[in-house]
Amino acid sequence: MIKQNFLPELHFWYNKNKRDLPFRHTTDAYKIWLSEIILQQTRVEQGLPYYIKFLKLFPTVNDLATASEENVLKAWQGLGYYSRARNLHHTANTVVLEFEGVFPTKYEELIKLKGVGDYTASAIASFSSKEVVPVLDGNVYRFISRLIGIETPINTPKAVKEFKLVLNELIDHKKPDMFNQAIIEFGALHCTPKSPNCGSCPFCESCFAFAENRITDFPVKLKKKKPVERFLNFYLVEFNESIFITKREENNIWKNLYEFPFIESKEVFMQETVGDEFNDFLELESVQGPFKHLLSHQKIMAKLMVCKLNSISLIPDDWIEISKSKFDDYPVHRLMEKMVESIEL
Repeated sequence: MIKQNFLPELHFWYNKNKRDLPFRHTTDAYKIWLSEIILQQTRVEQGLPYYIKFLKLFPTVNDLATASEENVLKAWQGLGYYSRARNLHHTANTVVLEFEGVFPTKYEELIKLKGVGDYTASAIASFSSKEVVPVLDGNVYRFISRLIGIETPINTPKAVKEFKLVLNELIDHKKPDMFNQAIIEFGALHCTPKSPNCGSCPFCESCFAFAENRITDFPVKLKKKKPVERFLNFYLVEFNESIFITKREENNIWKNLYEFPFIESKEVFMQETVGDEFNDFLELESVQGPFKHLLSHQKIMAKLMVCKLNSISLIPDDWIEISKSKFDDYPVHRLMEKMVESIEL
């Protein structure tokens, strides 16, 4: 049973321990939205420099909308989950076209925007206009599941309804913005995934998991499928002062990003040869790697074949010739960065 002084103790803890973050000093829905999208699946320490950079490059939603998608992807480079950047650009255009450039602040309007889910819509609505809508992210799931002993797996639709019922009972109707900031921060800093600070927790007397010595049992999650293993062979093809890249067109997380041409192997890496497909016009000089790259649903092992071009007339139509000095102008994914870091381009 959650004790009656839950809100005062939560607010007291927050005022004493909260981090001083720039997006907590604004009610500007655009800036809040930008911070929330950047911090999805990203640590604050990593995301904060990107938030500052994006505000410098795109100080208003109109600036973001009028930028090219390629420039947005380049600014995003290194953060991963590139669909967030594409959705960011799409939503900026939606706000300019459908809301006359005024970023919405109501949950029912926000939830319709591309890339904005329940958590993000709730966060923006409560932080910008004090709408009474509770947030539910991984930090909140962990804290509330331990506190009450909820054993419903949090990666199921049932959990959303169950946890929302609890949060709707708990939320401070006068200060919903502060409540949401506080409960997220408490999970992030105090009720952490590993080694939570139970000894100084203001809620330990009423915490189910603490009383039952079951801290590590919460939150409950259904096991994810094993990541798919992929083996990619990339080609750095040099021709005088030029190299060749391709642009991802497929609808996946690397869509519209640039990379070296590659061939995928079914089970193991090809032998250290350019392979039959490129044998007529490429000469292998060296092999770099392997490079391991982990995604949420894929485990990628890659090699980089450094080659000389023997016949430019035979290169595939989708290969793009660029000057080596211009490579940094193109947005690339993190695996590309790893490979480029290993050589002198």
